[in-house]
Amino acid sequence: MAISLEDLNSRMRIPPEETARRLERYIQDRVDRLERDGVILGLSGGVDSAVLAVLCRRALGPGRTLALMMPERDSRPEHIRDALSLAESWGIETRRIDLTPHLRKLNVYDLLPLSRVPFAHGLRAFANRKLSSRYRQKTGESVFAASLTGLRGNAYGRMIGRRTAYFRVKQRLRMVVLYLYGEIENRLVAEAANRSEYLIGYFVKHGCDHAADILPLLHLYKTQVRELARFLGIAPRIIDKPPSPDHIPGVLDEAAIGIPYEQLDLILLGRDLGWDAEDIARALSIDRKKIEDVETMVRRSEHMRTLDALEPPPPAGGTEA
Repeated sequence: MAISLEDLNSRMRIPPEETARRLERYIQDRVDRLERDGVILGLSGGVDSAVLAVLCRRALGPGRTLALMMPERDSRPEHIRDALSLAESWGIETRRIDLTPHLRKLNVYDLLPLSRVPFAHGLRAFANRKLSSRYRQKTGESVFAASLTGLRGNAYGRMIGRRTAYFRVKQRLRMVVLYLYGEIENRLVAEAANRSEYLIGYFVKHGCDHAADILPLLHLYKTQVRELARFLGIAPRIIDKPPSPDHIPGVLDEAAIGIPYEQLDLILLGRDLGWDAEDIARALSIDRKKIEDVETMVRRSEHMRTLDALEPPPPAGGTEA
């Protein structure tokens, strides 16, 4: 079957008003079904958490959505400003909890080079970009792709392991804080993972973008989240700024993943539709290697999306047929 870029783009579009209404009903239903008084979420200043916050506010009305801002030493001030601006414009309650002292007690900041240099965010960002670039040149893959599985036999394993531990603990600590206040105040923990990042493993297992009571945006690709954000009237500054996890200086999503979200989403959509890799590459006018890289990330991260448990043995005392 011949496929085209126009066909993929057409299938990627969503009816934003209908999608927003459906998600708001879902949020309201889960809050009521689980007998909670509201929701709690992490508000980072990025588009995903902004969309989630606005949907929760629209679904539940005033006073029932609490947004936690949980910055730490590596967080960029502009992201906090964007989060505060969004919350103020929508009347969403916020609290700020600085994670830096807790991370220092765990010696997290000692895991990466230049960690002890004060006021050296720019230097740390430069060092991280150089490390990532060097690894890609040497191995042909990204540090992110390598971190999706174990590092046995990897010559750069120690460096990647320390780097991975450095950022993952931050997301897991945020999850702990969200559940702490959620349970104290009888709130449902909501988080903003999207389908694009979930499928390729660009999230932290048991972190705040994975462990939650509800994940309303999990069926939406990143570009669909942006489309929904425009419908909801979220500031273009938040929608258009380069996505960043904001937990390692110098790291941007698309550089870490190795492909723009616009291409990634269309590859994933074609894959979800069962289309052949060669046909997807031809429709997008890209090298098939990029399709293979995405497939590798999906395959390597499968363990992050499944619970690996031993099957129970058959009941004792049975008789053979």
